[in-house]
This record gives sequence, structure tokens and C-alpha cells, in this order.
Amino acid sequence: MAQFKPFEMEGMPIEEQPMNWKDMVKAPYDKKAVDAYTRTRIILMNGIENNAVLMSHAIERMHPDPEVKKSMALMRRIDSQQQVAVNWLNPADQSVIETTLGYEQVAVDLTANLAKNEPDPYVKQTLDFALLEDFDHLYRYSCLYDYIEGGDPEAIVQGKTEVKPGRPTSIEHRHPDDSMRKHYDKDTADIKTKMNYNTIVSGEQQTMLFYRAHGSMYPEEIARQLYAEIAEIEEQHVTQYGLLGDPRETMLEKMAMIELNEAYNYYSCAQTESDPRIRGIWELFTRMEVAHFSECARLIKKIEGRDIRDIMQADIIEPLIVFESNKDYVNSVIANQLDLAPHNMEYVRMRDLPDDWASFGYQRAMNAKGVPSEEVVGKAGRELAQRDQAENVKRVKQEMARRVEKGMAAVPAR
Repeated sequence: MAQFKPFEMEGMPIEEQPMNWKDMVKAPYDKKAVDAYTRTRIILMNGIENNAVLMSHAIERMHPDPEVKKSMALMRRIDSQQQVAVNWLNPADQSVIETTLGYEQVAVDLTANLAKNEPDPYVKQTLDFALLEDFDHLYRYSCLYDYIEGGDPEAIVQGKTEVKPGRPTSIEHRHPDDSMRKHYDKDTADIKTKMNYNTIVSGEQQTMLFYRAHGSMYPEEIARQLYAEIAEIEEQHVTQYGLLGDPRETMLEKMAMIELNEAYNYYSCAQTESDPRIRGIWELFTRMEVAHFSECARLIKKIEGRDIRDIMQADIIEPLIVFESNKDYVNSVIANQLDLAPHNMEYVRMRDLPDDWASFGYQRAMNAKGVPSEEVVGKAGRELAQRDQAENVKRVKQEMARRVEKGMAAVPAR
């Protein structure tokens, strides 16, 4: 696999980057013919662009330098146009739930790929922990797809990602205190860790926003409730992942890493894209983002007096981010980590949680009137519903139910 060498790549001058409407709004893919991982790459890059736009807006509101504000505005406009170009590749005849299954396939196979190649043990553990939750979301939404559209999730995942329960969504609900995480050290963290961090934050944030924006579009009560439930778990994921980043990074440093990560992800997509037309988009946008990264490096040098190479401490970023089947890896994590839970910013077995763990009371409150992610299984066809009977899944649900009943702590007052 090719290496990503940003300092050896030629960027496209920013003043040449604005797109006309015809170039921005390109023909969508055919949902019946598209490769599953072409769909996931499009979903991921939409999230990558969205995160860059949101962070740029935040920086313009907080940074005092007029030159930074103007530069952020120019790069942000291009990122915005890129996001439209990427997101509009999704076809109009792809239903919300079909797109949702694509989002969860992104979450599973992206998280697995990042975890397998993450040099920081704590960051890797955090990725593995959330992987099992997103894996379960794919199963719950598959049950919904079967119920409301009579659809087969295999038409979306194409056998590349398994559809079966992970850590049950019903026991994923946790008090905000239990979303706290340690952060990496900006001065010693590997550049791959920083890229993985920005990638997973972007992807999970976009998933959360998509569910919040589209869950209300269904008339079926179970669909509306399921989207609400899983959107809340995605909020937890965005919180925990976001906290992995070092808060001591300057605003320009964060923006430089985001722009570098955009270029890195587009380059990664281009190396494995099977659709020649869409590969051309990834290649073009790589050149655009290399120029954005160079502009951020210039601003850091001028305003902060620092060299971007000293911040990166690397000329090469490897390995690339690749969408591929991760069934063996996911199953190994299920076998070894299904009963983990976060406590005091570490991961422990459910049996070792203290009785006053804040999430016992929180979960009891959230699930007091039923759990959509459990109810939807009963509405699915027999084949999908039977998958929820796995012994390890039942055992973990029973253990958590026992602990919730035993734990007497209420949700702490705030």
C-alpha cells in the first residue's frame, strides 16, 4: 500500500479551487450497483468535511488575528463545496434507513481499521470499546429495515460486515461522568494517533448529526424512538472520542491536523476506490487539501513561530485508512471485551463495577418505560430476531440487569 507523504505532494492553488454548480453537484451512484465500500467512503468523507467546516467556524469566532479569520473563511468555503460534492453522490432513491446501514458499516469497519493500526494502547482500547456498540447498532437498524421496508441488510453490507448483536444497545446508556477519557500528549503522540483521532471524531459526529436530522422523518413510532436512542449513544461516542485530543493544542495546530487529516483520508480513499469516476474526485480533493494544510502551516509559522514539521515529527503517515472486511477482528473483540464498561477513565469488567456506579441509576431512568433497541428485534423477521439469542449477549444483558437492580445510586444531581 502506498504511503502518504504530504511534503512531497503538489497542492492545487487555493484561488483555483472554487467550483461551479455543475462541478459541485455530480451524478450520484447507482445504489443497486455501487460497491459497499464506495458508499462508506462517501459517508466518511462527508463527515470529514463537515468536521473541518465546524472547527473552522469555531476558530474564526475565537481567534483574534484578522489574517487567520480570512484564511479560515477561504478554506472553509472550499471545504463546504467539497462536502456538497461528496454528499450529493448519494442517490435520491436510497432511503434513510438504507443510508443509515451504510453509516453503521462505516462505524464498524472504520473503527476496526483504526484500532488495528493505533499505536497508543489507551486510544486503541477506546476504539475497541465503542466498536462493539456500533456493531450492535448495525444489527438494531437491520431489524428496523426488515420491519419497515422488508429489506435485507445484506443488500447494503454485501457480506463484507456481519449483521448480529454486539454489546447490546440497551446497556450502552451511561451517565456523562462515565464518558470522560484521558487525552494523548500532543508533544509525544504518534502522528497516526492524531490522524485516527480526527478521523473517528469526524465520523461519529456526522453519524450523530445524521440520526438527529433524519430520525423524525419516519411516521412509525418504533423508528422514531430507535433513532432517538442510538443518536444518544452516538453523542456519548463523540464526547468520549473528542476528549482523547490534547486540549493544549493551539487552534491553528488543531486546524492544521484537521486539514492534514482530510488530505490523508482523501489519499487513502483514492488508493482503494473501485469506481474510476469517484476515484478522480478523491484525487482532486487530495490536491486541494494538501494546499489547505500548507496554508495552515504558513499561518503557524507566521503567527506562532513554529514549524509544522516539529509538530508532526514525521514526514510519512502510514498505514493508510482502508475499508475492508474485519469479521475476524470484530469477533475477537466481541469474545474478549463484550462485558467491559468505563469507570474512572479506565475499562473494567461489569462484575467489578462499584454499586454506586453513576450509570446504573442513569440507565434505570432511561430504560424505565421500555427500550426501542430491544423492542425492534421483536418486530423483525425470524432470521434476524434469532440472532439476538447468542449466549454471550444474553449473559451480558443479564449481568447488567442484575447490577442495575442492585445498584442503589440515583442520577447524581447537577
